[in-house]
Formats: sequence, C-alpha cells, structure tokens
Amino acid sequence: MKDLLNFIVTSLVTKPEAVIVDEQREEGNINLNLTVDPTDMGLVIGKGGQTIRAIRKLLTVRAIAENVRVNLQLTEPLTVST
Repeated sequence: MKDLLNFIVTSLVTKPEAVIVDEQREEGNINLNLTVDPTDMGLVIGKGGQTIRAIRKLLTVRAIAENVRVNLQLTEPLTVST
C-alpha cells in the first residue's frame, strides 16, 4: 500500500525527494501519513480536494482487494524556525 501511494504522489509533485510515506498496520487497518513539500500541498489536494479524493479512492480499491481498511492522512511537514 505504501509503495502504491509513494508511486502516485511522486509522479504528481515537483519535489519527489520530499515525499515521506509512513505506514502503520494494526488488525485489518492501514494508516498512511503522507508528508510533502509545502509548495506541493496544493497539487496533492487539488481543486476542491479532487486529487486527494481520487488518491483515497485508488487506495480503497487496493484495500478491498487485500481485505483491509485504509486511512490516508495528509500532514504538514515540520519546519524548524531559528
């Protein structure tokens, strides 16, 4: 599941090296935390949330095939201020 999400998102963004996917599995549930560069947040979310919704649907189709539930959370990257 992590590989699928990583492939989709790195194909969309302008800074693929900043994409971080964290996967946690527990009893039939898969929680995915996606972090991208702040400049790519708009690309991943899309107009009216259409892109992130489509990514979630693709993950859901894969999850049904694997008989699990999936949850995708888009998180903001941590910024260090000086």
